[in-house]
Amino acid sequence: MDKIIIKDLIARGIIGINDWERENAQEILINLTIFADTRKAAATDDIEHSVNYRTVAKKVLAHAEKSAHLTVEALAEDIAQICLQEPHAKKVIVQVEKPGAVRFVDSVGVQIKRKRAK
Repeated sequence: MDKIIIKDLIARGIIGINDWERENAQEILINLTIFADTRKAAATDDIEHSVNYRTVAKKVLAHAEKSAHLTVEALAEDIAQICLQEPHAKKVIVQVEKPGAVRFVDSVGVQIKRKRAK
């Protein structure tokens, strides 16, 4: 299976369980690996036969900036479902991180894998 990669998408949104996290938007780092068969897109040179990474990135960014989840787990699940709504997406790996959320580390977060329901 081929991979479409969206690396280091940065959103600013409300996420977290602490009061101060609910008041101010913070940086959310999102990485996506979307699995799809891209052979037809390659043969025809037509994006309609693949996953349009620009469209996906815009949908994910808009959702992350308006959703205001308490946990990165909930946001990651939403993002996975957004990706799997793309007609050619078969599976997705979603990583959502909060840079600077914990002292002495670059970031903390979660990585999930989801497949399209058959």
